[in-house]
Amino acid sequence: MVTTVGTENTFEKLVQNLLILEHDAIAAYESTIEKLDDPASKAKIAEFKADHESHVMELTRLAGAIGTAAPQEGDAKQYLTTGKIALASLVGDKTILKAMSTNEIETKMAYDHAAKNDAATPEARTFFQKAYADESRHKEWMDAAAAS
Repeated sequence: MVTTVGTENTFEKLVQNLLILEHDAIAAYESTIEKLDDPASKAKIAEFKADHESHVMELTRLAGAIGTAAPQEGDAKQYLTTGKIALASLVGDKTILKAMSTNEIETKMAYDHAAKNDAATPEARTFFQKAYADESRHKEWMDAAAAS
């Protein structure tokens, strides 16, 4: 799925859309934790979910600093991200992790775009680069765990 998140023309919309994306991601992580059987995988996914919660805190801080509303939940896309997990759970843990890995592609792409977005402040671009690194680490682990 190709995302346009990260390419917004205003910093306000950029922050808001990243928050929505993060809330969608957190919902997918919660669904994954619930559906995984392997305790070690559940723990790793919970660790990654905490990264997303940290991203929400920073994005909410940025929204407050610029005086814009900070979305508190995802959008309809949440049903797509969590739906993939529900279907994958019918097959098993490796398939769940593969489904989560595909969700990470969009989040990585959004932060990559955001880190290069001229509407973002230098401080925000630094945060977006860190978030991109987090998403890359998540995806690499999911890919490796699903392949093992």
